[in-house]
Amino acid sequence: MDKIQKFLVNQGKINVVVASTTELVEDARNIKDLSPTATAALGRTLTMGVLMGSTLKAKEDTITIQIKGNGPIGGITVVVNQELQVKGYVCEPKVDVPVREDGKLDVGRAVGKEGFLYVIKDLGLKEPYVALSKLISGEIAEDFASYFLTSEQKNTAVALGVLVDKNGVRKSGGYMITAMPDATVEEISKVEDALKKAKPISQMLDEGKNLIEIVKEITGTNEEDIQKLGEERPTYHCNCSKEKMEKALLAIGKEELEDIIQTDKKVEMTCQFCNKTYTFLEEELKKMIEK
Repeated sequence: MDKIQKFLVNQGKINVVVASTTELVEDARNIKDLSPTATAALGRTLTMGVLMGSTLKAKEDTITIQIKGNGPIGGITVVVNQELQVKGYVCEPKVDVPVREDGKLDVGRAVGKEGFLYVIKDLGLKEPYVALSKLISGEIAEDFASYFLTSEQKNTAVALGVLVDKNGVRKSGGYMITAMPDATVEEISKVEDALKKAKPISQMLDEGKNLIEIVKEITGTNEEDIQKLGEERPTYHCNCSKEKMEKALLAIGKEELEDIIQTDKKVEMTCQFCNKTYTFLEEELKKMIEK
């Protein structure tokens, strides 16, 4: 079962958030019928979404992540709310690129190394907070580490991994580690040394390690020095509805709606996040025009 856990280590000097996301990434793969490379790219971004979503406070708060690179995948969008309900899509779900020399999926090539990473936080204020940073590799984890440093002034280590086999998503997860302002150079160095020795998170999950065992490995800390703060369960969930689709139709204007009635008599709209299709018949379109 997917879960996300928060920890403090070294007397609260290091903040760690770690997640297993295998089920929700597999749900996304099935819904969108993704290629292996697209699965890895979207899965990493969905995982990052729930890691960042775990910081939201109010029920109405949301974070939207957009990755717009120059690779053939065309772009990635992920939205997460405070309840850790996450959804996402890639522009080209069937994208296929050659594997890397080490045999791993080449997410960086699919996403592209040139472009931007956008983070939009809607926290109930007058305007959403929008930040961006340049892509540095297209591998997503490295791009988010760069984002945290340049846009949020946080020295944060990020790891994201999706292990895909012939049956689908075998394991998926991620973590982010942030040093608190009072962390010493020695404490930070200890974590950095542990990270250099740590295996990829998808491999650790595949070996059966639980999240606290992963925290021990990536921080070089004994269990008695780890304080668990909480646990939540992320899910892939789309909250689309016919009412929301109607609002989108109303936004195109009266003339466009009249043109649809004259040419097609109806319109079908498909949600990009869950592939659900909504049909609006001629009478429904006429009522929209009256509005």
